[in-house]
Amino acid sequence: MESAANIIITGILIGALISAPMGPIGMLVIQRTLNKGRMPAFVTGIGAALSDLIYCLLTGLGLSFVTDFIESNQNVLQVIGSLVLIIYGIYLFRNNPSRQLRTPAPQASNYWRDFATGFLFTFSNPLILFFIIGLFARFNFLDTQYRFYHYIAGYTGIIAGAAIWWFLITYFVNKVRAHFNVRSMWLVNRIIAVILLVMASVGFILGLKELFE
Repeated sequence: MESAANIIITGILIGALISAPMGPIGMLVIQRTLNKGRMPAFVTGIGAALSDLIYCLLTGLGLSFVTDFIESNQNVLQVIGSLVLIIYGIYLFRNNPSRQLRTPAPQASNYWRDFATGFLFTFSNPLILFFIIGLFARFNFLDTQYRFYHYIAGYTGIIAGAAIWWFLITYFVNKVRAHFNVRSMWLVNRIIAVILLVMASVGFILGLKELFE
């Protein structure tokens, strides 16, 4: 049986791999690092990490039930998730980063909003469960011989791995943010918004097509 230390390392690797794909949440974290600073962006990433942890727990506690639910509601979930992305993409496209540069530094109370948006943004895409299932299977994370403290160690590693990933991403982007002026950030906003809108529109259309076929 593996030691708790090995399971923590495996959990850290899984947590980082879940967070690593540069999807909508990654773009959101980069945009917030450039426009609002490192801490709001990092808190956004932690919100996303908590959402990923919940999906990991659901996968571990009810693998077959969760899989059946996602498979039977995949098209509806895709449509809902795509709508969320479309709404945010429109907001981001219309957003003016120069206004944010003139506002005071965010207060601690605003971090809850950053955390909540990161959480909801990630939680609105339950299809990530299939990725988590694949990772769990690849690393044999749900070994029947594990005891309860092994699972605690493993899930602690997952949230730690995700936090480490977002820490590194925000650190790197914050280091190069000095090379971005107001127009650069406006262009980043527009580019990210267009990418989100294209991704979301494709998902929305495909989801509706599957629903009505």
